[in-house]
Amino acid sequence: MSRVGIKPITLPDKVKLSVSGRNVEVEGPKGKLSIDLPRGVDVKVEESTVTVTRQSESREHRALHGTVRSLVNNMITGVSQGFVKELEIQGVGMRAAVKGKELDLSLGKSHPILHPIPEGLAVSVADNTKIKVEGIDKQVVGQFAAEVRSYYPPEPYKGKGVRYVGEYVRRKEGKSVAK
Repeated sequence: MSRVGIKPITLPDKVKLSVSGRNVEVEGPKGKLSIDLPRGVDVKVEESTVTVTRQSESREHRALHGTVRSLVNNMITGVSQGFVKELEIQGVGMRAAVKGKELDLSLGKSHPILHPIPEGLAVSVADNTKIKVEGIDKQVVGQFAAEVRSYYPPEPYKGKGVRYVGEYVRRKEGKSVAK
């Protein structure tokens, strides 16, 4: 039995969930999200409780049970509270700025990096080094943050680069001169 899949989900007050065929739509104060259910998994709504069930004990259906429950739970959390990822840039001369629909990154390369901001995301920059990504879709927020971080991941010798707030970077000792 899936430990995650069997847990019921409670709907917050201002969130509406509707199931029509294989499509699940969630609407809340922050927006609207939908997902197409895979075969073998069903979603049922009773008053303010949502349950995810599987049709059989096959390996595929067992694997999808917990996944679909997590996706539906993330949709409900997204439309009611939203998701936030925070990044920070460390290094002399490295900075970021939002220019229209693009994030302008100066990361010590010979050219500025212009990364397009996807629809539905709010990106803000504070102090030229702190990037805040907000949105209702957890996957889109996380993917955008990972793409920005991938331009200059934190390096272990000086600690320069783009990192998540609170991320620990294990530092290494540089070359030592032999006497």
